[in-house]
Amino acid sequence: MVLTWRAVALTAIGCVPAVWTQSTGAVLLWSLAVVVVCVVDARLAADPSALEVHRDLPRAVRLTERTRSTLVATNAGSRPLRGVVRDAWPPSAGAGPDRHPVSVPPGESRRLVTPLVPERRGDRTADLVTVRTLGPLGIAGRQRSRPVPGTLRVLPEFASRKHLPSRLARLREMDGRAAVQVRGEGTEFDSLREYVIGDDVRSIDWRASARGREMVVRTWRPERDRRVLVVVDTSRTSAARVGDQPRLDASIEAALLLGALAARAGDRVELLAYDRAVRARVTGAAGPRLLPALADAMAPLEASLVEADWAGLVGAVQERLSQRALVVVLSTLDPSAVENGILPVVDQLTGSHQVVLASVDDPDVADLRSSREDAAAVFDAAAAERAELERGAATMVLNRRGVEVVAASPDDLAPRLADTYLALKAAGRL
Repeated sequence: MVLTWRAVALTAIGCVPAVWTQSTGAVLLWSLAVVVVCVVDARLAADPSALEVHRDLPRAVRLTERTRSTLVATNAGSRPLRGVVRDAWPPSAGAGPDRHPVSVPPGESRRLVTPLVPERRGDRTADLVTVRTLGPLGIAGRQRSRPVPGTLRVLPEFASRKHLPSRLARLREMDGRAAVQVRGEGTEFDSLREYVIGDDVRSIDWRASARGREMVVRTWRPERDRRVLVVVDTSRTSAARVGDQPRLDASIEAALLLGALAARAGDRVELLAYDRAVRARVTGAAGPRLLPALADAMAPLEASLVEADWAGLVGAVQERLSQRALVVVLSTLDPSAVENGILPVVDQLTGSHQVVLASVDDPDVADLRSSREDAAAVFDAAAAERAELERGAATMVLNRRGVEVVAASPDDLAPRLADTYLALKAAGRL
């Protein structure tokens, strides 16, 4: 049995005069009468188990977008049901008003809508649905909670998609809609044109020139149908917060933008999320199916508080790739992680593939480097400067090993990585 504010008010109405007159018997008598009224009102309330509840919920929604959870409540009993239904969700689901007053005659149904604006990606699971029915007087009632299963997958926001149109324009230019000539390993023949002063003599097509009266040269375009493997590090370093989000979230944004761009370029894109085991994998998806597959696979990713197994990661990459490919590792440039994890195994990748390491820079470090307000700030600036020098040294070592390094703030990492991909493609290095 549950009591409402009316039961409290009814008790106060009778007890105040009784206490004023200091009559203990009157207090007890009135209290007994209130108890009897509450019990009778609760017994007259409809049985909450008679309300059958079913949930209608979309499978997935993008982070920060609005959606709703709809409960269909049907009164299967023989008595009218009046009360409140609560559709409980975890706080990260961003549920709006979740208490719904209901009045359902026998055999009829009502739709109860709870708005949701998720605040975190991943799987958000609905909690219990609580049905509270009230008696005719609204003083007391009955209550029952039951599970009504429902899981909403919150996909990454993909805020970096705003950078996609400008990169696609550059990609179309590279594909030959504007005249672009490149020469290097891994380029494809595009067309023939007349030789002009300054052209590379190695591009001259002697057979075609012999058939005509003008010297002609071959033009090249960036090769299509290459393999791009995006590796997302989900070890403890990805749990570090940069700004107001974990480093892992910035890596996911960069992976989505790169995947969308590479797919439009005609390349085959795969994804691997790894720390000491494979946490997510996307293979075989292409065209319009790729981006939904990437978002769905990375939505439930969470950082694991373990050290990355770089030898195992390299083994997983080599297991997937038998030909030259672009391997993009979204991890950290932390000097200790580079020295103890990446460097001992990076030669196994750079010997067969083009490797790019993308890392998030912390904007707070730049602020610390420029601060000179007091003695403590000077020491902080010195420490930040030392850390930056160590990151620069790690970058130089990786560059000598054949690794392209991209380091940028969380908002800039995705477009910077896309630019690096386009530059490598234009130079024929994929």
